[in-house]
Amino acid sequence: QVQLVESGGGLVQPGGSLRLSCAASGSIFRIYDMRWYRQAPGKQRALVAGISSDGHTNYLDSVKGRFTISRDNGKNTVDLQMHSLQPEDTAVYYCNADVMSWTRDVVWGQGTQVSVSA
Repeated sequence: QVQLVESGGGLVQPGGSLRLSCAASGSIFRIYDMRWYRQAPGKQRALVAGISSDGHTNYLDSVKGRFTISRDNGKNTVDLQMHSLQPEDTAVYYCNADVMSWTRDVVWGQGTQVSVSA
């Protein structure tokens, strides 16, 4: 019933920037934590950044100082602003949210591709 849709991925040169957005829709009463994960081919899916409903954030060590997660509780969206992108940031990025709908559940988006290369 609740869906997450990511947007903003694409191809960028090393040192460039992208802003990913994730919009939640459906019968939503409350969203607790929202997160961004990423998965590169042949690698485990990793937590990149998380943000609580009151704005507390945490980041993967390798993206600290380069990425910023933010959310808009009124719009049920979460963004990931990415700067100084490097080839190792190449992955499919997934939005994730702990959502209270008719029941409480963790919901995943379908993912958006981020490719960093010259």
